[in-house]
Amino acid sequence: MPVTILAPKAVRVGYGANPDHSDSEDSGSDPEGDVSMGLKRAAAGRKAAASGGSGSKYEIVTPGEVITDDPQWMRGHGTYVAPATTSIISSVAGTVTRTNKLLSVRPLRARYTPEVGDLVVGRIVEVQAKRWRVDVGSTQLASLPLSAINLPGGILRKRTETDELQIRTFFAEGDLLVAEVQQLFADGGAVLHTRSLKYGKLRNGVFVAVSGMGGGGGVVRSRRQVWTLESANGGGPVDIVLGVNGYVWISKHVETPEGLVDKTSGITNIEESVSATMYSSQNDRIGPETMREIGRIRGVVTALVDNGLRVDEDMVMRGYHEAVEMAMTSGEGPEDIYLGGERGEQLAAALTAV
Repeated sequence: MPVTILAPKAVRVGYGANPDHSDSEDSGSDPEGDVSMGLKRAAAGRKAAASGGSGSKYEIVTPGEVITDDPQWMRGHGTYVAPATTSIISSVAGTVTRTNKLLSVRPLRARYTPEVGDLVVGRIVEVQAKRWRVDVGSTQLASLPLSAINLPGGILRKRTETDELQIRTFFAEGDLLVAEVQQLFADGGAVLHTRSLKYGKLRNGVFVAVSGMGGGGGVVRSRRQVWTLESANGGGPVDIVLGVNGYVWISKHVETPEGLVDKTSGITNIEESVSATMYSSQNDRIGPETMREIGRIRGVVTALVDNGLRVDEDMVMRGYHEAVEMAMTSGEGPEDIYLGGERGEQLAAALTAV
């Protein structure tokens, strides 16, 4: 059987150059306005102005390449300063970004680097005496202490040996959860917490791991990371969780019971009303229409990543509505949820069209 070798696809950088969807890290303005940053290309030996066009802002550099020798710039992540010189050199392959006077290189592909306040989706890989070890796509496992979760019934008390013996009833190996990074260790390890009703165990949905945690496509730290989408074709509401670490969760929306108010004290006990299902691993019944729309949203997310586009609320919402229209015009109706290959490229082209 003959084998056909296809030419590699070109890197798509058009989304980053769109001013309507620029990253928050790239929005810093130069107070002087006309300051130029010399970008020395090792092969071409040419310079480009830092304030003009996307050629300097989104140009790919390689490890060991001199970015600039101007002493007014400060080095950031992905760079280092050569000894006895003022040259800032790239240490990774990626795109040059600047925030005011800070230069950094965003790698094309890299492991997730936790930051305090990040919303992440993780998987339990190990259960220990007083904590869980969670895979969040970083260079090392994150830690979720027993004291950093809500106990059933909304009880606020010190954890005892009884809680330690029942630790596997809360989270077990293989369980998925959404949490927030609470603090960081000196070695870069993250400590998580789920002390909120919007955090906790995940169920009734599908897990998607996307790549491109650098300058390419991937989940970005911008706008909302959790929202509810009203799906088309009778699918009902669908919850979407975009973990900053590149893990995405798409699930059927479950209505939260109304807070139970104690008429004598006026205290709202909503924690007690949801505790019965907080740590349940049993999925609810999901209708075929909802499963179909969940699959369509998953296809939109993977199409965005495959075509080098960022994954955020705006792009997912626009991509989903475009995918619904594509299915209606394809002749197969709502059952057409395939968004790979040329269909995915068509979707990306429609989203990036000016």
